[in-house]
Amino acid sequence: QVQLAQSGGGEVQPGGSLRLSCTASGNIYSYYSINWYRQISGDQREHVADISPLGTITYADFVKGRFTISRDDAKNTVYLQMDSLKLTDTAVYYCQYTDYRPSYVFWGQGTQVTVSA
Repeated sequence: QVQLAQSGGGEVQPGGSLRLSCTASGNIYSYYSINWYRQISGDQREHVADISPLGTITYADFVKGRFTISRDDAKNTVYLQMDSLKLTDTAVYYCQYTDYRPSYVFWGQGTQVTVSA
């Protein structure tokens, strides 16, 4: 089992910034990916960004140029820096752990991000 502990989030005005953290613990493999998703109330979770074990990064088009994903393997932590936040970024954000083991897919508890004027 792998446990993911999320922190960060909160409420911010449009144009503001927040940083989310996702710390993995437990039966972690040396090489793993962390994927960030978000879920707007009633909708399906949508992919936001991900970072591979070797640092390859993918962003959804709607966050390119505004969000930055990074990892600190010494701390088993991945960060999602969110800048220039928009009202439409309001959602619950989840991190997800995956590695080479097909059954090893774990989710963080989710953290609320609210962007309001």
